[in-house]
Amino acid sequence: QVQLVESGGGLVHPGGPLRFSCAASGSIGSIFAMGWYRQAPEKQRELVAIITGGGRINYADTAKGRFTISRDGALNTVSLQMNGLKSEDTAVYYCNIKGRTYDAWGQGTQVTVSS
Repeated sequence: QVQLVESGGGLVHPGGPLRFSCAASGSIGSIFAMGWYRQAPEKQRELVAIITGGGRINYADTAKGRFTISRDGALNTVSLQMNGLKSEDTAVYYCNIKGRTYDAWGQGTQVTVSS
């Protein structure tokens, strides 16, 4: 079983930065991909950024140029640096890790962008 623990998040003013981290533990094995998703009220969960086990990175169009995903393979952590936050970035953010035999989700972290 794989467990994910997220840290970071909170309330930030428009234009401000925020950083998340997600630490995985348990029977991790080979990781196919690590990523961040978000779900705003009354909307479906959507991909924000993802990094594959081979290091390939993809961003949602809304994240390009503002967000940076990174991974520390030795520590099995994935981080998301968000800059230039906008009110439309307000959502619950979830860490996700996919392996050969699992698809694990973090508990979710609220991000509120408001003045």
